[in-house]
Amino acid sequence: MGVFERIGLIIRSNINDLLTRAEDPEKIINQTIMDMHQAQYEARMEVAQAIAEGKKLERDYQANQREAQSWLEKAEQALKAGREDLAREALRRKKAAEDLAGGLKEQLDAHNVMVERLKTQLRALDAKIGEAERKRQLLIARQQRSQAQEAVGAAMAKTDTRKAFAAFERMESKITQREDRLAAEAELAADLSLDDDFAALGADNEVEDELAALKAKLGTSEG
Repeated sequence: MGVFERIGLIIRSNINDLLTRAEDPEKIINQTIMDMHQAQYEARMEVAQAIAEGKKLERDYQANQREAQSWLEKAEQALKAGREDLAREALRRKKAAEDLAGGLKEQLDAHNVMVERLKTQLRALDAKIGEAERKRQLLIARQQRSQAQEAVGAAMAKTDTRKAFAAFERMESKITQREDRLAAEAELAADLSLDDDFAALGADNEVEDELAALKAKLGTSEG
């Protein structure tokens, strides 16, 4: 298969379809891009060769045009010199040069059309390579995201989140119970302290009453 037939297949190919059907999309697109660059290199060589051949055809065409003109001038000189035989031969050679120039012109025109077609295909291939390069970048980004998601999923799978949250809830419950117990103990301690204060106050009153009674008794006895 010629290089431009391969280019035609590449240009008509649908990269998205290739990636969708591939088991390893990144490998496929890397290989596709390598094939494209190889075809691009070969195509540029062929286009350069075709352009060189076109230039040679152009030179040959121009040379035969000049030769035909030269034989025409020689035919005129021969007639002026009375040499009709030389003029006739010069005209024959003029016609041969013109015929050859005409054939070269047809080849040159067809060749130029072919070169333009090759250039068009080469530009299309360049665009296709650009598309493939962009697809590769997007594919790599997507693959990195999927790998990150897979890693997170694997980590989540290794960790039983329900058990973890249940443990947190049990810990929270124990802490709450401890806080409630400490608060109750503090409240009870405050109540007991208040009772002790009132009890002490009552005891002091009894002592004072008894002291007063004792004083009164002693005072009475003394009187």
